[in-house]
Amino acid sequence: MNKLIITSLLLGVTTSSVCKANAIVSVSGKESKTKAVKERKLKNVERLNIIVILSDDAGYADFGFTGSKQFKTPNIDRLARNGITFTSAYVTASVCGPSRAGLLTGRYQQRFGFIHNNVPGCVNRNAGLWGESMGLPKDQQTIANFLGKQGYQSMIIGKWHQGHGEGYHPLDRGFDHFYGFLGGARSYFTPKRTTPENQLWNDRIQIKEPGGYLTDHLGDKACNFISDNTQNPFFLFLSFNAVHSPFEAKETDLKGQLNLKGGRKTLASMTASMDNAIGKVMQTLKEHNLEENTLIIFTNDNGGTSYYHSDNTPFSGTKATNLEGGNRVPFIISWKGHLRPGTFYDYPISTLDILPTSLTLAGTNQLPTNLDGVDLMPYLVGEKEGRPHETLYWMVDGPFAAIRDLDWKLILMPDRLPELYNLADDPSETNNLIDLHRDTANRLLKQLYQWQNQMEPARWQLYKKYEKSAIERFDNFRK
Repeated sequence: MNKLIITSLLLGVTTSSVCKANAIVSVSGKESKTKAVKERKLKNVERLNIIVILSDDAGYADFGFTGSKQFKTPNIDRLARNGITFTSAYVTASVCGPSRAGLLTGRYQQRFGFIHNNVPGCVNRNAGLWGESMGLPKDQQTIANFLGKQGYQSMIIGKWHQGHGEGYHPLDRGFDHFYGFLGGARSYFTPKRTTPENQLWNDRIQIKEPGGYLTDHLGDKACNFISDNTQNPFFLFLSFNAVHSPFEAKETDLKGQLNLKGGRKTLASMTASMDNAIGKVMQTLKEHNLEENTLIIFTNDNGGTSYYHSDNTPFSGTKATNLEGGNRVPFIISWKGHLRPGTFYDYPISTLDILPTSLTLAGTNQLPTNLDGVDLMPYLVGEKEGRPHETLYWMVDGPFAAIRDLDWKLILMPDRLPELYNLADDPSETNNLIDLHRDTANRLLKQLYQWQNQMEPARWQLYKKYEKSAIERFDNFRK
């Protein structure tokens, strides 16, 4: 059976000419009979708004559109039905801070030494930077910097986690507005103790706790920003901390989870609240007649915390591992009236691609030459064939690393020989083929080393005890 390139994603096109082996197009879960079409251009849009919605620590299978029968996510599912679901989407790190640094810059964060999570309590004070010195290096440009040059108003709402010291504030990194907190986690209600990392900010002003549930506030602030910017192009980064710990849900949402108990019930309730906030954002776009002028991307910052009730089925692994369950994430692009609804794209993509895709659609004539991400649109509408990425890399220092080259994946751990998997046949990474394909393993090992050799040393280091925890997670959450 020939595989087909996704070119019929553009609405209202006729079909012709079968292309060579490319990503399978499927509609409503079935392989499409639609043949590939010749090169097409997207319909012109005078102004394009861009919204990136990021959930936090969510399980791969904890959304309706990824197969959950327990978690109800009707609004996120509607985004998937109205757009493209990417079945092989990856982040650049299996933990929050580094992953977000890659997304914001379109570059592997290892290139500028953002390798470990910037959590002061976990970082060794005697091994590199610490505290307010940690963050996204100040010489790195973000998606907000670039879109600002195109006349966009930008806002980040929610979790920042790119530094809380001087010069690391979102408004110092290209964003025009900020509502949220600077650290990696905080209570969904009023914190018992306020710190520089969990304090709420409105732009540069530290504000009093508003009471209520934080996810609701973030959704409301997103709606307000959209309503205030109906006459100019905007970029909104809706960066939820849901469903990251602490596990706190509203009583009204808990009452709606009649068939679940314990941690799964709380997690489903937190997910429902986030889905409801996203639904409000979608309704606000509709009310202002902005649906066809707004590109929406939904994804997650890393794999779900299986050790805290998340479900990463069908993948092995969890957050903070280089198994698929650590780095493979749900991913949707929805653009009403422009991309064919209900389709699936199976080739690997990366959150690195969000920046160049957004910049091109915003009218940038020349992308920065130092990006690792690519513009996805030519692949989605048939102007380019093949894979956006033949090779993807992951690294938490040398001993914890991985490479995916086509469908081969090699994983390095500090306490064992490398492991080799063919993801086309074994997405759950249960059948280690290292003994049968030594030549392939050696080739990937050299390729990975060449990439690692181009990266910068870690700017800060975690305590060594966390290496042991990472190894235990790798072993305990296998299929």
